[in-house]
Formats: sequence, C-alpha cells, structure tokens
Amino acid sequence: MSISPFLIEIDRYMLDCSAKGLSPKTLKSYEQTLKLFARYLLDNFEIDDVKSVTTEHVRAYIRSIEERGKFEVSADETPVNYPERRSDFGKPVSKTTIANYVRNIKAFYSHLYSEQLLRSNPLRDLKNVKPERKIKVMLEDNELKQFFRSFDVTKFDQYRDWVIARLIFDTGARIGELLEAVASDIDLRGNALLLRKTKNGKQRFVYYSEKTRKHLRSWLAYKDRYSDSSYVFPTNRGSKLRIEGVERSFRLRSKDVGLQVTPHLLRNNFAKRYLVNGGDLATLSRLLGHANVDITAQIYLDFADKEVMKKYRQHSPLENLNI
Repeated sequence: MSISPFLIEIDRYMLDCSAKGLSPKTLKSYEQTLKLFARYLLDNFEIDDVKSVTTEHVRAYIRSIEERGKFEVSADETPVNYPERRSDFGKPVSKTTIANYVRNIKAFYSHLYSEQLLRSNPLRDLKNVKPERKIKVMLEDNELKQFFRSFDVTKFDQYRDWVIARLIFDTGARIGELLEAVASDIDLRGNALLLRKTKNGKQRFVYYSEKTRKHLRSWLAYKDRYSDSSYVFPTNRGSKLRIEGVERSFRLRSKDVGLQVTPHLLRNNFAKRYLVNGGDLATLSRLLGHANVDITAQIYLDFADKEVMKKYRQHSPLENLNI
C-alpha cells in the first residue's frame, strides 16, 4: 500500500521539526494532530494531498471534533492501548485541545508555504480557537508537605526525584530543562543554576534557596558515590533521565497520599506563590523563560478567590495605614 502525498509531507515536516530540537512530547503532539487531520480529509473528502485543503475543510474538521468524543478516533489505522477503557472515553474534547489542533495544522501550512510547496497559504486567515482558561491548582502547604514526604529518600531514584521536585518548586524550571543539567551548570556559591537547553533555545539562570543549596550539595555527593554520570539527575544506570520517568514517579508518589502532582503543577505553584508573596511579573517571566511578560500575565493572573483574598489582606491600603 502506497503512502499518500499528504503523509509524505507530514514526515518531511516532522524531520524538520526534529532538526530544530523540539521535545519528543511536542513532536508527538504535532504528528498525531496532522495524521488525524489527514485521515479525516481522506475519509470525508477523499483528499490525499496538501494542495487541495481549504479553510472550509479545517472548519469542518473542527466541527467534527466538537461532535465526537475523546479517543473515538485514532491517528493509526489500528488503535492500541484500549482507549475505550479510559474513564474519559467519549467525553467532549476541550476547547484547549481543539485550539492546539488548529495551531498545529496552521503551523504545518505555514511551513509548507515558507518552503514554497504552496503558492499561497489557504489557512493564513483562519482564526485561532480561543482556549479555555482553567484556574491553576494552588497546592496547600500541608499537601506539599505530604507530597515531599511520600518519597523514600533512602533509595537512589526516589532521592533523586525528591530533589528534582523541590528544585522545580523552588526555581520554576521546566522538568525537561533540569534533566539536561550537568554538574558544571550548578553554582553552589551563587545559588544559581544555568539552564542550557531550554524550550525557546535561549540559555537562562534560575536561582534557588539556601535549603535547596544544601540539598543539592548532599545529592551531588551521594550521586557521585554510586554513578560517574555527568548528568546531575541520571538514571540508576547513569544515562539521561526521561521526562516520562519523572512524571511517572511523581504520579506514584502523589497517589500514595491522595494527590495528583505533576512537574508542571509544581512549576505553576512556584509561579503563583511567587506572585502571591509580592513578586513582580517581569522578573517571574524571566525566571520561567517566557518570551515576554504578556505570556506570563495571561497564564498566571487567574487567581482563585482564596488567593485574591490572601493578596488583598497583604496589600489592603487601609489595613496597612495607622489611621
């Protein structure tokens, strides 16, 4: 069976994305989105090439996503992992997911146009879907304590993951950025960590507390006794630790204490607590590695009522005046 011209262009695009150093998670998202779209076009319009697609095809695809449920369609001809057994199987697809689909498809067509594979970009004027803004979870102090205490720090892997968890919560670094770190990236005197391989490709420093400095020093001494790996957070065998491995570890540890804690949730909690405690958006944006302050504001100025109340009590004009 021959491969359709549409799928060939997807494969070429994915090679280009891989060459740009995009994360495996991002690459997987792009490829799944585009292959689902290609399958929809073939099944519903008998389109198997990129040049025949119009804005109306994408709009029809969006409507079909809104009408179908989660996991009812697979990018592969032979679905695996029994999606029908999932608790959210068949539930409505979120606006955020649809917005990601549209963004990925538009990026693909922008690439085709820039590579002069198309005379014009048929999706140039297609409006993006506005994603849902979900209030990010603010973990309570006792929940954080429960989570950190759930690690058995007498074991190499759990001790490592405990330090990673605390470092994310103390710096706001992305998990993928931390796993690239080598010993020379750490400045134990200046309480700074250089993140060399970042999401936007620009190196940046993040800074950590005295508590974290002590834990990092202890971890590095412990790690060097059992591993000669150059990575700060290697696997038991000394190789580079995968993001999925840390996510699984956090999932198991937090499940033990009735929570759902992920690396990204700890990053969110760093950012929200930084703002609640009086930090400014410009500095936070730099620490998080965002392209500009507007992105940071859009993501993190969605405080829940309890957090708004806390900030009010800290900054009430009347309460802080002796009148």
